[in-house]
Amino acid sequence: MMEMIVQTLKKDREKPFCAYLYDLSKLRHHVNGLMTTLPRSCRLFYAIKANSDSTLLKTLAPIVHGFEVASLGEIEKVRAIDEQIPILFGGPGKTHEEIEGAIKHNVSLLHIESIKELELVNYIAGQNETIVNILLRVNLHHAVPNAQLKMAGVPTQFGIDEVEIPYAIALAKGLPNVTLLGFHFHAMSNNGNSQTHADFVDHCLERANTWGREWNLDISYVNVGGGIGIDYQNIENEFDWIDLTKRLEKVIDKHKHSNWQVLFECGRYITSSCGYYAAEVLDIKQNHGQYFCVVRGGSHHFRLPAAWKHSHPFTIVPIEKWSYPFKRPEVNGAVVTVAGELCTPNDVLARDVQVGSVRAGDIILFSYTGAYGWAISHHDFLSHPHPEHFYIESNSSSSDVKIEEQSDQFHIFS
Repeated sequence: MMEMIVQTLKKDREKPFCAYLYDLSKLRHHVNGLMTTLPRSCRLFYAIKANSDSTLLKTLAPIVHGFEVASLGEIEKVRAIDEQIPILFGGPGKTHEEIEGAIKHNVSLLHIESIKELELVNYIAGQNETIVNILLRVNLHHAVPNAQLKMAGVPTQFGIDEVEIPYAIALAKGLPNVTLLGFHFHAMSNNGNSQTHADFVDHCLERANTWGREWNLDISYVNVGGGIGIDYQNIENEFDWIDLTKRLEKVIDKHKHSNWQVLFECGRYITSSCGYYAAEVLDIKQNHGQYFCVVRGGSHHFRLPAAWKHSHPFTIVPIEKWSYPFKRPEVNGAVVTVAGELCTPNDVLARDVQVGSVRAGDIILFSYTGAYGWAISHHDFLSHPHPEHFYIESNSSSSDVKIEEQSDQFHIFS
């Protein structure tokens, strides 16, 4: 379906095509599936750092339990679309202004990243004559070994060292303007193994239980973070969510004496699969024995492949129209590298990939671009035009597809 949509959109455009496309129906179906299989004591929050696009937030707000944010700007984006939805606020460098903003916007839980931050939150809450509900973010000495990025288990700027947590608990219990409701354990990014993920949750609950018993804490929440991954090198190798939920049921039953809510704050795993990035091939050339497809676009639109140093999965959408009187560049049955239009050799989206046929004027369609794509990219480097953005609603019972552009114009295809 997406290939046909791209071909149709290209018909209306003389300029080289470059766009993000978001399948809202696919997003809704995916997240509804996650919510219905999640154990009853678990809550799923969307970490909007993965993609804070307002249309995606509006789509997710009625489905997820809330949003996780990491700045005042993200708080304001959430409140612009929903004034009441629960918000979790984390991040290692919160400013005075951000903490005041969190209070003003009724953030549900504030994740404390250091002793200084704990005292600062208490001070600002006192100035505002309120009490702030907090979780202590723990930098565990145990982490998931095969996660692609680690925020805990190694020296990082995140959270409070596990050995300092008893001191932080004692301090929090004595402060008048904070209420300690539990712990936050976000420790990794892009983990692909459901068993190790469940083991990690078990370890988090064990640590929370130990501290709760030792300090007579009335714990309400244990936030185990996100970090569920996408295997961009082998996109068919999907994270086994059903296996995770079955293991979680056993872990939670093991800790059934604890009346806690277990919070997940997933980003990539929620929105990645609903996004596509389309970039038209401007040129095909051969240098030093290697073929390069140069596209209208690149890492200034879609930074993830360069940042993570992987080849992103794509398909080729054939476009038959060719307006020029000279021969159309093409390669057949060759290994190609897909490079962007930037003046840097680092602007590569996929390297050394076998293709059947690709021509100048065809469109490279990258899948799984709904997370850490446009939101993290250096949009204005070299001042190239931004991509268009389209939002697709499809009806599984018919062939109708509705596409919404950012300009709020609608197109119907059937």
